[in-house]
Amino acid sequence: MPVYNFKKMNPVPSAPDLVDIVLMRTQRRTPTVVHPGYKITRIRAFYMRKIKFTQQTISERLGQILSDFPRLNDIHPFYADLCNTLYDRDHYKLALGQINTARSLVDSIARDMIRMVKYGDSLYRCKCLKRAALGRMCTVLKRQKVSLAYLEEVRKHMSRLPALDPNTRTILMCGLPNVGKSSFMNKITRANVDVQPYAFTTKSLFVGHCDYRYLRWQVIDTPGILDHPLEERNTIEMQAITALAHLTCSVLYFVDISEQCGYTIEQQCSLFRSIKPLFANKQLIVVVNKIDQQPWETLDAEKKEMVQDLVKDANCSLMTMSNMSEEGVSEVKSTACDKLLAARVDSRVSGKKIENVMNRLQVFHPVPRDGVVREACIPESVVQAQKEGRFGSKDHKPKKSTAGYAPTKETANGDVDMEVKKTARDLMWENGGPGVWAPDYREIYDLKDDSWKFDAIPEIMNGKNIADYIDPEIEAKLQLLEQEEEQLVAELEAAAMGEEVESDLDSEEEAAVEAIRDRKRTIRLHSRTHQSENKPVIPRAIRGRSKDKHDPGALNENEIKKMMDKFGVDTSKMLERGRSMERGRKRERSLSRKRSISLDEDVDMEDIEGSKGEMKKAKKAKVVEARRREASLARSHSRPRDASQVGLKDEETAKVAKKLDKEGRKQWHGASGEGDKRKSVHLVKWMNTGKKRNGTHYAR
Repeated sequence: MPVYNFKKMNPVPSAPDLVDIVLMRTQRRTPTVVHPGYKITRIRAFYMRKIKFTQQTISERLGQILSDFPRLNDIHPFYADLCNTLYDRDHYKLALGQINTARSLVDSIARDMIRMVKYGDSLYRCKCLKRAALGRMCTVLKRQKVSLAYLEEVRKHMSRLPALDPNTRTILMCGLPNVGKSSFMNKITRANVDVQPYAFTTKSLFVGHCDYRYLRWQVIDTPGILDHPLEERNTIEMQAITALAHLTCSVLYFVDISEQCGYTIEQQCSLFRSIKPLFANKQLIVVVNKIDQQPWETLDAEKKEMVQDLVKDANCSLMTMSNMSEEGVSEVKSTACDKLLAARVDSRVSGKKIENVMNRLQVFHPVPRDGVVREACIPESVVQAQKEGRFGSKDHKPKKSTAGYAPTKETANGDVDMEVKKTARDLMWENGGPGVWAPDYREIYDLKDDSWKFDAIPEIMNGKNIADYIDPEIEAKLQLLEQEEEQLVAELEAAAMGEEVESDLDSEEEAAVEAIRDRKRTIRLHSRTHQSENKPVIPRAIRGRSKDKHDPGALNENEIKKMMDKFGVDTSKMLERGRSMERGRKRERSLSRKRSISLDEDVDMEDIEGSKGEMKKAKKAKVVEARRREASLARSHSRPRDASQVGLKDEETAKVAKKLDKEGRKQWHGASGEGDKRKSVHLVKWMNTGKKRNGTHYAR
């Protein structure tokens, strides 16, 4: 049977919210404009579509609720009884049945109203039928207010239930309240169950997981059970009873011999006898807890005998432990797991499926054919080679290569046998490590003649072998030409031995030139060597930049100076120009310059005498002159500010040109188009024609 996942159920809306959802979705997803001038068939189709869409939406929503909630007959009996204990099976089924009935009623209403709309002879009658249909459907939904609210509360509680797997390996703890069940669970699992010194701290089932023998185990902590009839037990206790009744598990019954839980040993034994039928077909262990407070050895003989008789009657195991001192905790866990594993294996062996498997298996048990003892046979040649040290090691243990490993005490002396055959791993570490060395697979080629393995593979171009067009003696001829060239150079050097070559450079400069040439030659050879390497190309934008504090980058000032000094280039002017470019050009006028301009303006204003109009003209001229000077000084490398420099008559035409340019740069940022829905005011003819009489404007 499937294990139901209660955490994926969708929330159940209330009745008013469900009505709003349905009507809003109908308004959004169906056409909204219809006119009396349309054909009657088009008007009927318009309103039939609205009724049908509303019915489909309600059916879909209610069907989702019915499919999310589990059917008690289809899930595991443990979940079915747990739902009955927590939510009352009859109430649960009644609520789901009412939702299913509401869905059927909505379908029948829609079917009847669509049949009536088919015979509507005007827009007004079709609209009235549509309103009646939607109203009746919403009334049906509003009547389900109580059922929807109940199902939402059930969903919230079910989503908080622990994710139990009834079919996996399970350890279940039970007993009276406050006997140490939750403390034991916190010790052996990663769970964090609340532990308090009062009864019924644990009010529901808690699940934890632990590992034993490389297997995952499920540990369940149940609420405390009191010793009274089944009919008088509350919901908290019934959860533990349900788990005991339906889960195949190893049961740990905890007994507090210190009696700090508030119950005597006699009461704990009485509870054990009352729930003993639930332990049938389960691996049972009676765990005597809190031996740090009351040791088992010093317990009263009468109480000890009572517990031992209990264990003997139930034919189970007895173990002692203490959560405080952790004495016996791991032993209880391992014993419970081992007993459950053995029981699961026995149940599978005794089942019907094992017969089909055993029929295909055949087990052989070797039997000695005679009484002769036969020792291991080692060839004489191998024994002799071992004695001479030509084969194996002195202690007859296989040798391993130390390539790629840190030195140890055994290999620190340097006594390594070089005749040991190297593996591919040894060769990899000797030649650069992973990613650098690649094995030569030609060694394992399976060819007719082994001497062909390392031959060059022919290169074919245009259907012809390139090797056929290469002179086999080309290398010898090239060597002769190189020797002849060296001889001619030596003769020229011998002829010019007595002559001094005129040069404008001194000895230091010549040494620098020679060093530069050597450096160029090295770079050229390096580039040829690494020409075929497969490495990423660094983008130009980040090339040469600093990557971290250990790598300043090729664009660093010290790195540039060090590099250019190798080539004999003076870098002082180069570095100064780079610093100035990094600082950037200053675009603001200095304070002294501003101060001098303001003083000049004040002096000029004092010198001007006359009417106010002349003073305004002079001030305007000063402002224009200041703007022109600022444009010429502060933005000497920018586009010209004067209108005459850009081909315009004056500043007015420049403003017009700037405005036109701005208008031309405007972009379309989205507006309504012909595909958008418009709700314009439609003026009905009979409401807006004729004379206005006494009364309102809505009736003419």
